[in-house]
Amino acid sequence: MAQLKVAASQSLAEGEPVSVTVQGQPIMLVRWEGKPYALGDICTHQYALLSDGFFADGCIECPLHQATFDVRTGVPQCGPATVPARRFEVSEADGEVFLEFERESVA
Repeated sequence: MAQLKVAASQSLAEGEPVSVTVQGQPIMLVRWEGKPYALGDICTHQYALLSDGFFADGCIECPLHQATFDVRTGVPQCGPATVPARRFEVSEADGEVFLEFERESVA
């Protein structure tokens, strides 16, 4: 696992989801109660970007069919999604947001 810098802290406003791409994978970042969280940005029910959804009370709502996911765990809180979104460990230091991510293998 590697810690990769994915955003400047100031770019992550409270309750405003943003999308970043890390090693070709879309990741949704959101700050809630002062802490950054990260989930895979693709809804597990049907292709839609969670970062385009509505965020409230610690959950992101998919803009396509309104499935909601807890940003702390990735667990669906409301269907039609039943599979959790991938959750990533996030940290913040020196004005930067870092994501724990598997390193790509180099051939």
